[in-house]
Amino acid sequence: MTTTPAILPNKDVLIIGASRGLGLAIAQTYLERGARVVATARDNSHTKLHDLLMRWDARLKIEVVDINFPEQVAALRTRLHDRTFDLVFVNAGVKNDDRETIADVSTDEFVRVMVTNALSPLRTVEAFYELVHPDGTIGVMSSSQGSVANNTNGGYEVYRASKAALNTLMRSFAARHAGDRRTLLLMAPGWVKTDMGGPAAMLTIDESIPKLVSTIDAQRGKPGLQYLDYQGRTIPW
Repeated sequence: MTTTPAILPNKDVLIIGASRGLGLAIAQTYLERGARVVATARDNSHTKLHDLLMRWDARLKIEVVDINFPEQVAALRTRLHDRTFDLVFVNAGVKNDDRETIADVSTDEFVRVMVTNALSPLRTVEAFYELVHPDGTIGVMSSSQGSVANNTNGGYEVYRASKAALNTLMRSFAARHAGDRRTLLLMAPGWVKTDMGGPAAMLTIDESIPKLVSTIDAQRGKPGLQYLDYQGRTIPW
């Protein structure tokens, strides 16, 4: 069980991509800390996110959106037009065959990973920007593998490229909104044991996500863009 802080920096939270894994854990952590949460799934299938309604029905609302379809993002934006959020966090990501290099990957697979990991998250940020409190936070799930400076060993080429593209697009977004009071975050959760991270990962969800949420909350009121790991350490671009 996550400890509830004395002051909750983010009371109204929108988590995009929360049906399983890291997104689900982020939604659950915020609920445990007393927040009101809108969390999304890609379709109407019953997921572990729906199980949370049994305990937190009064503070949890589930919406459906697949952010790879702009018309669905626009429809969700319309449904939530009268809400204001302290935090909008976009958790979206896919991986491909880790062994594929740029020489190996098909064009269709490259496009799939780039659209899901870079284009769609930033389109979603653009769509929901004005629903974020003027001194609130917009966060996106990145990865330490998106760091160009830290890429000294290679591997995971397509995934790395997609996260580096995500980071670059977020920097461009920040540049276009220079002077805005909102906090902008690219968050790296570490290598976590999920369906995506696999069983060999170094961290459990409970070792990563509560710290990641605390790091997000600690940045409230700090304008501009930061690229941080789950413990609050700055990652080189």
